[in-house]
Amino acid sequence: MNRVGVIGVGSYLPEKILTNVDLEKMVDTSDEWITTRTGIKERRIAPPGICSSHMAYEAAKLALKDAQLSAEDIDLIVVATNSPDTLFPPTACRVQAMLGASQAGAFDLQAGCTSPVYAMGLVEPGIKGGRWKNVLVIGVETLSRILNWEDRNTCVLFGDGAGAIVMSLVNSGGILDFDLKSDGTKADYIELPAGLAAMPATEETVRKKLHTVHMKGNEVFKYVVRVIPPFMKTMLERNNMSPSDIDWYIFHQANIRIIDAILERFGVDKSKAIVNLDKYGNTSAATIFIALDEAVKDGRIKKGDKLMLVSFGSGMTYGGVILEW
Repeated sequence: MNRVGVIGVGSYLPEKILTNVDLEKMVDTSDEWITTRTGIKERRIAPPGICSSHMAYEAAKLALKDAQLSAEDIDLIVVATNSPDTLFPPTACRVQAMLGASQAGAFDLQAGCTSPVYAMGLVEPGIKGGRWKNVLVIGVETLSRILNWEDRNTCVLFGDGAGAIVMSLVNSGGILDFDLKSDGTKADYIELPAGLAAMPATEETVRKKLHTVHMKGNEVFKYVVRVIPPFMKTMLERNNMSPSDIDWYIFHQANIRIIDAILERFGVDKSKAIVNLDKYGNTSAATIFIALDEAVKDGRIKKGDKLMLVSFGSGMTYGGVILEW
């Protein structure tokens, strides 16, 4: 039986670069402090008037071109995001209209930074079962709009951007396995407290910046480096694989300390990880696809390579995909 694979990739980053030196003028921080603790040197910021739908559209066009498909060939569009244009209508529907994908269903998926991996896992059975032929999955964020630019613990981490893939049946390679997990007891580790039903927006919530990203960074670090290595080990073992069988690991680009700690605990050399957070920061739901696109386009990832995509984020959620390119 044919597997479901990725037949097209694309990404889009805004032109504006915000460096650590720029941030030194905005908050009590330094280039050395940010680089040492995160590995991030700069990030991209969307200009006024540009939202997640616009960046998703640009990445989607490139993925469709790479797949040699038109928008009319797409049966479903899934936008994985934590910073949609609006809560409703779905950003995916705006993208569907921009592309002219008149045959496609469209919806948003929100599972924190794990959203793109969740999306891949959820649509794979539908493609394999014949419900959809070609599915466009986009990870996109305009997180700069929901950050507290006076909080050095969060504003230095995040950036804007989009990555997209087209999934379809493939003659060789494809998805070997996926798994999706969560732990809602850690829901307050990363949250945006106000603005919806639990805490409607008021003058007080805005004054207290409760409509911006709040994160318990130390707790996130400890949780992720504890659960991810055994999660990866279980996935590989049930596929009769060892860590050395994977050619490239693509982790959610959250923080270089997290990535390094996972690799160390998992016994994998750093040279086998695709890392670009130094250039783009943490683009949340976009990181996996942006990194994948770059590594494919620059020739690092080649046909036949085995990849392991691993993400983790608010919820807490985490998940993985093993695929052969």
